[in-house]
Amino acid sequence: MSLVRNSIAAALLLSVSGVGVSAASAETIFGALTKAYQYNSTLNSSRAGVRVTDEGVAIAKSGWRPVITGSSDINYASQGGTQLTTGGFGVTIQQTLFDGFQTLNNVRAAKAQVRAQDENLRNSEENTLFNAASAYMDVILNRQVAKFRERNLAFLNEQVRAANSRLDVGEGTRTDVAQAQASQALAQAQLSAARAQVLSSAAIYHQIVGDEPGNLQSPQPVTRLLPSSLAAAFSIAATEHPAIRSTEAAVDASEFSVKSTEGALLPSISAQAGLNRDFTNRAPVNTLGANGWENSASVGLSLNVPIYQGGRVSAQVRQAKESLGQARIQVDVSRDQVRAAVAAAWSQYQAAKESTRANAEAVKAAQLALNGVIEERNVGQRTTLDVLNSQADLITAQINQVSAQRDLVVASYAIVSAVGRLSAGRLGLQVAEYHPEEHYNAVKDKWYGLRTPDGR
Repeated sequence: MSLVRNSIAAALLLSVSGVGVSAASAETIFGALTKAYQYNSTLNSSRAGVRVTDEGVAIAKSGWRPVITGSSDINYASQGGTQLTTGGFGVTIQQTLFDGFQTLNNVRAAKAQVRAQDENLRNSEENTLFNAASAYMDVILNRQVAKFRERNLAFLNEQVRAANSRLDVGEGTRTDVAQAQASQALAQAQLSAARAQVLSSAAIYHQIVGDEPGNLQSPQPVTRLLPSSLAAAFSIAATEHPAIRSTEAAVDASEFSVKSTEGALLPSISAQAGLNRDFTNRAPVNTLGANGWENSASVGLSLNVPIYQGGRVSAQVRQAKESLGQARIQVDVSRDQVRAAVAAAWSQYQAAKESTRANAEAVKAAQLALNGVIEERNVGQRTTLDVLNSQADLITAQINQVSAQRDLVVASYAIVSAVGRLSAGRLGLQVAEYHPEEHYNAVKDKWYGLRTPDGR
């Protein structure tokens, strides 16, 4: 096992040494996750979406606040030799006293939507961190595969040379040479494909992490964060996964929306007050009224009782109730999806552990077999085809081994993500965590102001 791991580590080191990256600057998987947490565009877009939702609370609370309107006008009329100029300005204040509890329920719904969006953000963070871990492991895997393909091609180049040498001295056949050359051509094609895959995985890594992959250290599974059993994983996910908690908050928002819509069927009361200063000028002056300025004030209450709105509000209430029913069903959908994700990740992790052990034994056995077949070929007991087949078995076993190691690490992160615990804090990332409640607290009670909390 140790020989296999050493050879894998050596392959990775050689694969990156050609681009001038020193071991001292090697990056860990936690460093990559830190960069993704800070710079991933999709995650930053989700954070902006939360800030948009936060403003919904301030908008809903405006229904409790007065509306102040200023007005001004000037008019000129002429008739029968009389010119009349009038004008004025004033201020009107209108305050809703009762609106059928619509504002109260709108505020509650807006707060529930904020909670749902916060959980959606947590889910986006988990997805981003998991995708970054997968991209990190894909780069390592594809570099290792490319290194194995390079070694395989070098080995087959030597087999072609040896086959030609044996043919020249009459110990081999043209068939041996043709078989070696065919394997050599296939190895060249496989190497080209492996190198292309390295570039592709590097591009995906840059997209998710926001930086080019340098010298990446091979990580271990995050066993310290794994639940003790599958049953424990199910229990944790049911209570902590942000996808479930988001849909539960959406149910709360829908319930308050139903109540708010029903409030449109109740009476509403509002108060109004106004101050006005009016100007009148008649030429020539007559006895119909004095010229000059005149002040006035008014105070009043308005009661509006809805009787029939053409069925519009009734339809809106029914629509809101159907949306509530859909939101409740979506909770069950999320729970089923999370449970399936937990089960899949857990089974993949267990399978990867068994595969890692089995493939380690397969690599050792394939290496011994290849060495034996080469010795037997040298004494005439095996053919060149036997050597080529044995080499192919070794390469396959080596690739399966590093693939299993990759799957083991990725599956461990998948379990942590599936139960809802893949976060910067739990991973111990050296990064300032984003706290959405800071923006929410800054805007939820603002009465005025056009600038956002960050100064825009």
